[in-house]
Amino acid sequence: MQLDEHPTVKKLKARPPGEVKPQSPVSAQMLKEIARKHGADDAGLVDIGRPSLKSEIGHIRSVFSETKTLLAICGRMNREPVRSVVRSVANQEFHAVYDEINDIARAIVRELSDMGIPACNAVAAFPMEAQLPGRTWTVAHKPIAVEAGLGHMGLHRSVIHPVFGSFILLDTVLIGVEADSYDQPVDYNPCLECKLCVAACPVGALKPNGSFDFMSCFTHNYREFLGNFNDFVEAAVVSKDMKGFRKRISDGETASMWQSLSFKPGYKAAYCLAVCPAGEDVINPYLEDKAEYLNKVVKPLQKKEETLFVLPGSDAEEFARKRFPHKEIKRVRRHVAVGSVKAFIAQMPLAFQTGRSKGLDAVFHWTFDGQETIEVTVRIADQKLQVSQGHVGEADVRVFADAKTWLDIVNREYKMINAIVLRKIRVKGSMTLFRAFGRCFPG
Repeated sequence: MQLDEHPTVKKLKARPPGEVKPQSPVSAQMLKEIARKHGADDAGLVDIGRPSLKSEIGHIRSVFSETKTLLAICGRMNREPVRSVVRSVANQEFHAVYDEINDIARAIVRELSDMGIPACNAVAAFPMEAQLPGRTWTVAHKPIAVEAGLGHMGLHRSVIHPVFGSFILLDTVLIGVEADSYDQPVDYNPCLECKLCVAACPVGALKPNGSFDFMSCFTHNYREFLGNFNDFVEAAVVSKDMKGFRKRISDGETASMWQSLSFKPGYKAAYCLAVCPAGEDVINPYLEDKAEYLNKVVKPLQKKEETLFVLPGSDAEEFARKRFPHKEIKRVRRHVAVGSVKAFIAQMPLAFQTGRSKGLDAVFHWTFDGQETIEVTVRIADQKLQVSQGHVGEADVRVFADAKTWLDIVNREYKMINAIVLRKIRVKGSMTLFRAFGRCFPG
């Protein structure tokens, strides 16, 4: 059968001429009205060529190669559930709004597609691309939302909406045509710099100086998400019996993990968002009586008896023991395997512990050979980390390492002392400084 004789083709040709498809550029007002009609609480538009999003273009187009316009949308969460000390209540609010915002994005795409406008909805929150090396998400909704005028990043590293405050979740619709106008970032940051998020963080991931300890946040808050689930699996594999397993994982942790696997992953804390008073719809109680706001919103979370998960020898462990002695501290390990030296270097700023680096001022020249040939300079001074490609300046310590051996050590599959004895790792310079370097990256 010739293609022209196929029933589907013949029916299509027999149809009367349809409506003229919208021409590019399309109305920005229309796009935002469609978003609000389907339930978005706010929406903004960004062109794909925005200079600030240059590093994101490849990731965006891996999802939808035709992308020309980004439609950022947000959905509001109810504040009191997020503030609840009962984690199941707070987590249900997060997951319910994530489901809503994903449904909204799908509905927008359906209507645009019916109009002849190519579009694709990105995924809000999870699932993510678990098998990708390094970055496990595709479309980064936060920088897009900022460029679209939906708010600015607060001290807690989340977008604060000028009206709704921190109680929003984000998604992005990728559109294959240009719009006739685009939005710009808000001309002020709604963040009040009150540092209540710093006061509420149970593991000290948020610092008063504005810095952020990613690893401490990841280890505790995302305990039952992908990266830390491997700890649970390893405990099940290596334990000889249930008694041995319970020494590693308590019955309460097992029940909580079961709940995360059966329903949706449970955040251990979202206190930084819960206590944030920023936003026109949120700020009044804080302005009227700051002391009462602290008693009602912040202190219940600080006083909550709970288990805090920390890496041994981390800043979080020291902080939690001093700041929250009534909370149980459980030491856990990092169980996300590092697959390459390149990934190890990229993750160093995320794993760096400022507190562990106090008093250290040294330059380290690393030379990797074998399956990867890389030279890199690491400087630690004034409790800050600087990583540079190649060998820069004079080194206090020079480290020569076989790439595979180093990865085996990082992944706890090979002992450092054996590597040094067999000269697979060679250190020239102060071993005291080399050990101090290791203390800056616990776990």
